[in-house]
Amino acid sequence: MATSCVINTDRLQKFFNDLETRKSLLTTVTELHKTITNHFTTLEQSIAQKSQTLDSKILAFDNQTKKTLESLENRESSIPERESATAARIEEQKESAISDIEKSESQIVGERSLSDVLRMYCKFMDSAGLVRFMLARRKESVALRTEITAAVESSVDSMRLVLDAVEEFVEMKVDGKVGVADRRWACGTLIQAAVPIGESGSGGVARSIRERAAGVLEKWKGVLGGAEGSGVGAGEAAMFLQMVVGFGLKEKFEEEYLRKLVVEFAARRDMSKLAVALGFRDKMEDIIDGLVKSGKEIEAVYFASESGLTEQFPPVALLKSHLRNCRKNANNITKKGNYSMGAVEEANNSELNAIRAIIKCVEDHKLESQFTLDSLKKRVTQLEKTKADKKRSAASTSKPSNKRAHGGSNKGNGPPFRPPKAGRFSNASPSFRHRNPSQPHQAPAARFSAPYNYPNQGMYEAPGTASYGPAGYGGAHTQSPAAVPQQYPYAPQEVGAGGVRAGGSYGGQVSYGGQTNYGAYDYGVAATPTYPPSYTQ
Repeated sequence: MATSCVINTDRLQKFFNDLETRKSLLTTVTELHKTITNHFTTLEQSIAQKSQTLDSKILAFDNQTKKTLESLENRESSIPERESATAARIEEQKESAISDIEKSESQIVGERSLSDVLRMYCKFMDSAGLVRFMLARRKESVALRTEITAAVESSVDSMRLVLDAVEEFVEMKVDGKVGVADRRWACGTLIQAAVPIGESGSGGVARSIRERAAGVLEKWKGVLGGAEGSGVGAGEAAMFLQMVVGFGLKEKFEEEYLRKLVVEFAARRDMSKLAVALGFRDKMEDIIDGLVKSGKEIEAVYFASESGLTEQFPPVALLKSHLRNCRKNANNITKKGNYSMGAVEEANNSELNAIRAIIKCVEDHKLESQFTLDSLKKRVTQLEKTKADKKRSAASTSKPSNKRAHGGSNKGNGPPFRPPKAGRFSNASPSFRHRNPSQPHQAPAARFSAPYNYPNQGMYEAPGTASYGPAGYGGAHTQSPAAVPQQYPYAPQEVGAGGVRAGGSYGGQVSYGGQTNYGAYDYGVAATPTYPPSYTQ
């Protein structure tokens, strides 16, 4: 008899479902355990790293404390020696001052050398006399800059001496007196010699002097660039910022105002150092990026080198970009000027100034191995030669001619030459019997028709020569000039000994009295473009 086995499928399905649930739970627990283990491992590593860092900081602090204690002990032990040296110096200065007092100022200035006179004024703390003497010897500016630093060190309080001179300069600007530009130069020389540039602040400056300096600088800020002499320039802005740094007055002024001065006058070679001293090191990347975007790549190189950001802003790449931009700008100048001689000369001057600044920057940062200068120096030589040739040509053509035609026995000193009589012609133009002293002129396009080659780019070529003479100038005469009386389309009152006056039929653009170029502009005295003489001071 066969037995039958009955399988309950519901119980079997329930069993498998239970197994799946347990499997999922086991997987979840395993993953959670793994996550927790990794988390605690990370925490352990982080704590160990922080503990190691803390140990190194404690060790460095202990070493610094030890060095500071040793320095204090050395300073304490050297106090007697410094006191004796100071006493000897005071006695020496006292004797020198007494001997100087016994003499008049004129005798001292006449008998002593430049350095001795500077030291005398500094010892007396006579800022007014010092500035007056510097202005009198301004022609010896190189010697003054060399001697003034040592002279200022001999003063009792160099910062107060400089502050006295600057305060007098600011008062002159406020009152609108004359001579501000000369006084600015003298004060700038004193500031560079006596006021340090550093992030340390106002170390060694008395509180009373510092408060007084804050008032002077606040007044200076109100008239910065607003008095006689000129508008605010890079030199005066650098003077102001150096005073802010030297007297530790950064917190007295808005940071945005100081930063604006730094960026606006970044062409000053010492402006990058002032920016770091003002505490802009953290914001230097933004400042450099702004300089690059505004086309001041050379200034950006100086700022990047001073702040240690040459990796983010490679100097060679910036210089190459500036060179491309200057050539592009020169090309645009000539195109906008319709390839006129004035536009070509302006483009040449712009490129010349830019290349000189690039060469100076490369030499300052020792980049000759990465940025070759041979082609640039050749280009500078070519542009300088072209500029010199134009000056010589303009000088030769601008000299008035002393040759005067004469007839009979007048020898050039008699009345104007009278042309010989000739047969009558049906010419309607009146003859005023005046001799025109102007010589035949050559159009500027014919005189300066040579192309201007720029390396690695297209040539500047002037357009075709146009006729500058009007249709009726002198007429298209074919007769012999000896047989035909000269005809002039100008009124008698417009003709003088020097030639036709400006303001004739060319709207005042032609002058025969000052130069002999027909309708030409005096390119020899053309204004040079206002490219900042960056980094050449």
